Amino acid sequence: MPEYELKGNLRMRDTPDPEVEKREQRIPKTMMITGANRGIGLGLVKHFLEYDGIELLIATCRNPERADELNLLRSDKRLHVIGLDVDNDDSIKKVFDEVSNLVSSNGLNVLINNAGILLPYQVDGQICRKTMMKQLETNSVSVAIVTQTFLPLLKKASNSIDGDEVRIDRSAIINISSTMASIAKNDGCFSGPMTAYRMSKSALNSFSRQCFMELSKYHILVTSFCPGWVRTEMGGENADLDVNESTKTLSGNILRLDSRNNGLYFDRFLHPIPN
Repeated sequence: MPEYELKGNLRMRDTPDPEVEKREQRIPKTMMITGANRGIGLGLVKHFLEYDGIELLIATCRNPERADELNLLRSDKRLHVIGLDVDNDDSIKKVFDEVSNLVSSNGLNVLINNAGILLPYQVDGQICRKTMMKQLETNSVSVAIVTQTFLPLLKKASNSIDGDEVRIDRSAIINISSTMASIAKNDGCFSGPMTAYRMSKSALNSFSRQCFMELSKYHILVTSFCPGWVRTEMGGENADLDVNESTKTLSGNILRLDSRNNGLYFDRFLHPIPN
């Protein structure tokens, strides 16, 4: 668990939306999840493997040889675990080549940018440009570079379906954000050394919105999600939710995404969050 202490309550409308639950779940054939060795990423891998319609699930992390719990899932032949350092352009390009071979002419239906870090930093604290830049690099800049690199595979998947419909099983970019990205929700209900983290996730949401603006012509769906305050190595032991509770709901609702959700920012129940 982290050395810093987080306090507060980030719960918003912590109940399912009956209208959302009535929506059909659409199952993409191919998916890729970054930061899949633990926490939210690992939880998403576990739940998506419960859907038989997913034919290929690519799970990436920096050190696959140390990802013991993720590697236990490799008995499911649909799962491919690949080493990826999202802060390293050569690593990103190498993984792109590997994934291109795996998905072949089908392209990549869903890219879930989950990899991220939390570096404690506060305004009324020690000045450290290196810490600020590293936080921004991993949580926002690297997401942009990964997305740009894999865009040809997302376009390929979208082009395989005729018409203008936008939906999760066609082509989608899902960015795992945080309620702490919200400027409107930064109202004192939550405390901790989160300055750099908040900045990085706000930048991520800005990138998500720009992706929506630029990629709509390709019928690629783009959303940002807050999975909730979860008891992970990053979230700490004071958090509201366990990983399974968060990712079961999140994975199920990701499969309900369509044009109604394009370009927006949600909690795991598909309740909109203000930026």
